[in-house]
Amino acid sequence: MTAAPDTPLVIGIDIGTSGARAVAMDAGFAIVASGSSRMADFSADHRDPLAWWEALQVALGQVLEAIDRTRVRTIAIDGTSGTILPVGADGAPLAVPMMYNDPVSDADILSRIAAHAPQESAAHGATSGLAKVLAFQSVSDVFRIIHQADWLAGHFTGLYDVSDENNALKTGYDPVERQWPDWIDRTGARRDLLPDVLAAGTPIAGISPEAADAFGLPDDVVIVTGTTDGCASFLATGADQPGDAVSALGTTLTVKMLSDRPLFAPEYGLYSHRIGDMWLAGGASNTGGGVLSAHFDNETISALSGQIDPSTQTGLDYYPLPRDGERFPINDPQLRPRMTPRPENDADFLKAIFEGIAGIEALAYQRLVSLGSPALRSVRSVGGGAKNPVWTAIRNHAMPVPFLPVISEEAAAGTARLALSGARSAGVL
Repeated sequence: MTAAPDTPLVIGIDIGTSGARAVAMDAGFAIVASGSSRMADFSADHRDPLAWWEALQVALGQVLEAIDRTRVRTIAIDGTSGTILPVGADGAPLAVPMMYNDPVSDADILSRIAAHAPQESAAHGATSGLAKVLAFQSVSDVFRIIHQADWLAGHFTGLYDVSDENNALKTGYDPVERQWPDWIDRTGARRDLLPDVLAAGTPIAGISPEAADAFGLPDDVVIVTGTTDGCASFLATGADQPGDAVSALGTTLTVKMLSDRPLFAPEYGLYSHRIGDMWLAGGASNTGGGVLSAHFDNETISALSGQIDPSTQTGLDYYPLPRDGERFPINDPQLRPRMTPRPENDADFLKAIFEGIAGIEALAYQRLVSLGSPALRSVRSVGGGAKNPVWTAIRNHAMPVPFLPVISEEAAAGTARLALSGARSAGVL
């Protein structure tokens, strides 16, 4: 699909662990072109930053081939949250990056963070960005320690010292006060190695002459701060009002809601990202599709769903979990699954599991409200479970609010929405 010849466009780019995706979007939020590439085509190591860049170039190149490049106004990039690398002044990586799920094993580093970071900070834990900063700051000739999205954006601006509020959260940034807090100094982290932080969707700088020439782009394109892949995925759905929620029905259940105030409940693993003038809060339960797949394959679930009447209830009070332990909306590492009695009929058993997961989802949103979020206004659903209409009907019964369609499940589309915001801020749209 190509855009009308006079339509201004923005580009959003998503870098995941397996590849890159890019979309071009017009001012009406319509996606007019897309591209993708696999990281494995460039390196067997997903930690290789050169593979990130190669994958980005291919995905972006596919988009640019499908549109009039002169219409591009802004570009924004999202990356995996908590992926960190040390760089020199020219942006060259100085060590193998640590990915979002790579833990720091140095007990002294972790104890320093635990001693000084406030309880509500997202910098706690072995995989936090701040732990990685402390591990990397002794690297020779280090100029800055930055996030994956920061490094890739630097290829377009030549600046390797700028980040966004969402990527910086796990590195200890305070999104309420909008600054690197003083307690970071007490952990021994060098604040001079941390990037400057801007709000997501803020213009950083114009595209460098080298990048404009390499991609055949106008020299007035503006590069905009991006976000994390998780925040981008939420934005892609079209949720944009306080109380709008998105449930991800994958192997586990993740719920996220836009709030007019920040929510922090570390006992549930709950933190808030600042999105414009609002906050994105959410939590993750251990329930979800993993429980279903332990009992039925996808073909059987589809067949049994056809035998279920979602307008009636089994009366069974299940709390379906794949094993002992729950994180949210109940924080109990010893919580045992509750999936008895089992009906003789498999369709009734499946229905009871559906009801149980829907009950946990409803309880999760009730928990957010009890912690200070707005009332649940709407739900959008993503993931494999969202495609089952019977389960959707059961969920809607448990949460009687509008279930709205998802505009896109592409994280790149959410990042493109930030690029649109940045284009308006820069006065180029």
